[in-house]
Amino acid sequence: MNKFWIVLSHTYISKLKTKSFIITTVIMMALVLILSNMTNILKAFGSDEQEQVAVIDQTGDHLFDSYKAEVEAVNDEITIIASQDEGNVEKKVTDEEIRGYLLLEKDVNYGLKGTYKANQISDSLISNDLFLALSHLKSKRTASELNLTDQQIVQLNTPPAYETIALAENAKSEEDLNQARGLVYVLLFVIYFGVLMYATMIAMEVATEKTSRVMEILISSVSPITQMFAKILGVALLSLTQMILFFGVGYVSIKRNLTDMNEGFFAIFGFGNTNISTIIYAIIFAMLGYLLYATLAACLGSVVSKIEDVQQMISPMTMLVVIAFLIAMFGLGNPSASYITITSFIPFFSPMIMFLRVGMLNVPFWEIAISIGLLIATIILLGIVGARIYRGGVLMYGSSKSLKSIKSALQLSKKK
Repeated sequence: MNKFWIVLSHTYISKLKTKSFIITTVIMMALVLILSNMTNILKAFGSDEQEQVAVIDQTGDHLFDSYKAEVEAVNDEITIIASQDEGNVEKKVTDEEIRGYLLLEKDVNYGLKGTYKANQISDSLISNDLFLALSHLKSKRTASELNLTDQQIVQLNTPPAYETIALAENAKSEEDLNQARGLVYVLLFVIYFGVLMYATMIAMEVATEKTSRVMEILISSVSPITQMFAKILGVALLSLTQMILFFGVGYVSIKRNLTDMNEGFFAIFGFGNTNISTIIYAIIFAMLGYLLYATLAACLGSVVSKIEDVQQMISPMTMLVVIAFLIAMFGLGNPSASYITITSFIPFFSPMIMFLRVGMLNVPFWEIAISIGLLIATIILLGIVGARIYRGGVLMYGSSKSLKSIKSALQLSKKK
């Protein structure tokens, strides 16, 4: 057991001190700070000057004042200025004195026609607001021509009352689902990148030791099985260290900006109404997913003799992670779909997909227990088989041919 802790601590400390780990951690912490302070950053870099758009009214009906009022009602950050000389206005747009200009014309089929011109039309926000204001103006003109009263206009423009109600007991409301969807989306990325990155790290660690012939020294004093599980847990501690730093920085930053993050874009992530059980399940499935794929990665890495062959050898494992992630992304729109329910019980997919269901639906506990039980059983089984592969794989040198190499490793472990 003493040798186990020596290998574990060596794996943890050696990786903790590497420049790549330090640089990655610093960059990710900076990214977390930037994202959690995005609202304040946008305010700091945002210009207080309003966007100026010229309007050339060619309808002959003196619509400028009415249209200006509609634009201000839609977006008060757009300043509308009147103009009649298109050549002069176009020059101002080219010189970037104003953002763009809008031609208002009569149209036989549609009543009104607007043509917006700017240096670049990649920013569609202003164009959309101008179009919305023009639509409102056209509706009012049409209502006036039909002699509709103000009350009739309001009734015409008022959308019908519509709501969705879940009949199932304890089902989440539409608002809860929207907030859960944003939070689950973020945590799925955390699980995806965490499992993929740290599992690959183990495969690279084993292959590096074999390449440098360090493995030959290690196996003479520490059993291969002890090495494998010590490395897996050592990298697991490393991942926990990194995640604690990320979530610690994120928690403090989000807590300070919670008021701003409950509004606008960040409202979909539900930071103000985070369910603690969702976070707990995220940690459980992330760790179980890591143990599953880390054990598989250690086995695959043990049969590789060159670092260059690691990516090719672990590519089937990588594909499993990617497939699970893609299924989870498709399932965000319909987490109760049958294919989501079925795949949530498949161990190689359940770390992401069962978490998706738990985060967005009220899943019976027995289903969660079965999924976790199957996942743990698969980890144990993979650990037993993987230990045999690892035991023979660390002694193999030469070219690696995937399944053929695994078969050779199993045969070699029986002779040992």
